[in-house]
Amino acid sequence: MKIRLIAFLAGVLLVVNTVSISAQPVPGVDENIPYLVTFGNKGEYAWGDDNFCQMIFFAIPESYTEPIYVRVFDPEIGGTLDEQQSDWDTKMRYEIYGGIQSCSHPDAKKMNLDGDYDSGTLLASKTFGNDSKYDGKWYTFGPINPTEGENLPREGGNSFKILIEGVSGDDGNLYKLYISSSPDENVDVEGAFAYYFRYKFRMHDNRDQIAHIYPYMDNEIVSIKQSNFDWDNDGIIRIISVNKNGEKMAVSNDANWVTSEHKVTEKEKNSSWDIQMIKNKDALIKSNNVVIYLENQYGESVKFYSVPIGGIPRYVYNIGLTPKKK
Repeated sequence: MKIRLIAFLAGVLLVVNTVSISAQPVPGVDENIPYLVTFGNKGEYAWGDDNFCQMIFFAIPESYTEPIYVRVFDPEIGGTLDEQQSDWDTKMRYEIYGGIQSCSHPDAKKMNLDGDYDSGTLLASKTFGNDSKYDGKWYTFGPINPTEGENLPREGGNSFKILIEGVSGDDGNLYKLYISSSPDENVDVEGAFAYYFRYKFRMHDNRDQIAHIYPYMDNEIVSIKQSNFDWDNDGIIRIISVNKNGEKMAVSNDANWVTSEHKVTEKEKNSSWDIQMIKNKDALIKSNNVVIYLENQYGESVKFYSVPIGGIPRYVYNIGLTPKKK
């Protein structure tokens, strides 16, 4: 699918080239992340969820006027996919918000759940428990009128917020999302894309699989501080960009946070980073749930995008040429 993303970032108009990639699924295709993860609110932090809530945002171009649908794969908590801790006693609530300040409210971008993180107008809600009817199946929210979103031209159009929150129990919910133009199947909404400020997901068990996340470095960012939680020392996290060829980030152990700071060069501004998560080849670490977020030099949250804006970044080698002697 060809899409054209037009977004303002930090007051600078960014025109993203047409790319052939589907930006509708979360996790995104190029992220190579198997599932999102959210635990019930009685879960242990050591299992890889620091606050039992996930927020996913998505933007629909203003020119798109047809109904949209939010589809969730395996929304229930039970069966073969999810992570059982004791009895299947977890309830998971899914909510979709639109309207004024649903996405722009400062509390919706913070790294904790203080204040009005559930800002905006509630458009749809459903709570799931252990229900085999939805085990390994898709559930559809909608139809939703695109104009019910918060109109944010800087973010690419009409924006919505999806809140996934564990309201009871201690089990882990693994799931996927898809922004669709059909209630019955996954059909792309032309030009739509997802973004997030704090990302919680399950790593592959396969040690040969590399997970990716794609933050965008706008013109105002000069440095970022990354924070990751419960990495379980599962290999390395490195940055690939036009100027970075594997710069390593600090990695956390079991149930702890770690941070590291990284400079943004002039050549990296207005481009994406490819943060690669490369598993430990010498140890088989399974069911690894990870939390990660970035902040700029002002302590403001930096977005990850479901599709790398401008394409997957490649390191540009500087090859020095020695003038030939005459």
